[in-house]
Amino acid sequence: MANRSNIAVPEAKEALERFKMEAASEVGVNLKQGYNGDLTSKQAGSIGGQMVKKMIESYEKSMK
Repeated sequence: MANRSNIAVPEAKEALERFKMEAASEVGVNLKQGYNGDLTSKQAGSIGGQMVKKMIESYEKSMK
């Protein structure tokens, strides 16, 4: 996920954290609050991929 200092809307920080935790749960990756430097690249990529997939689905639904 993007560096927290790069978040365009700082007020969205908590929502992004919840979104990330939800995506991690959906792909079976156990995240803990705070630093998760012990994740493999595959695990981190699966979380990011799931987040992108959900964002695209949300956008597509809004277009209908």
